[in-house]
Amino acid sequence: MNRPTFDAISSVLIDKFKVEPAKIDPETTLEQIGLDSLALMEFVFAVEDRFDVRIPEDKLDPRQAGVTLRHLAELLDEAIAAKPASDAAAA
Repeated sequence: MNRPTFDAISSVLIDKFKVEPAKIDPETTLEQIGLDSLALMEFVFAVEDRFDVRIPEDKLDPRQAGVTLRHLAELLDEAIAAKPASDAAAA
């Protein structure tokens, strides 16, 4: 897991979704952060927008039990690495 990616996820949770920083840990599951299912979807979209990437639905369903913030960060890192060079340079 790339620490800057995790820190950006944490920032979105704190700034946009008012999650208490004490609840944010790499092993925290999406259920544990206390967002309802609609807010979870909005959170994932906000994080994807922050990195200008999309995580395929077959790799992440935020309603799926046990998805951790570490897993989300790893999926974002994969999506960022898979971006075409011209997209990555523009970001």
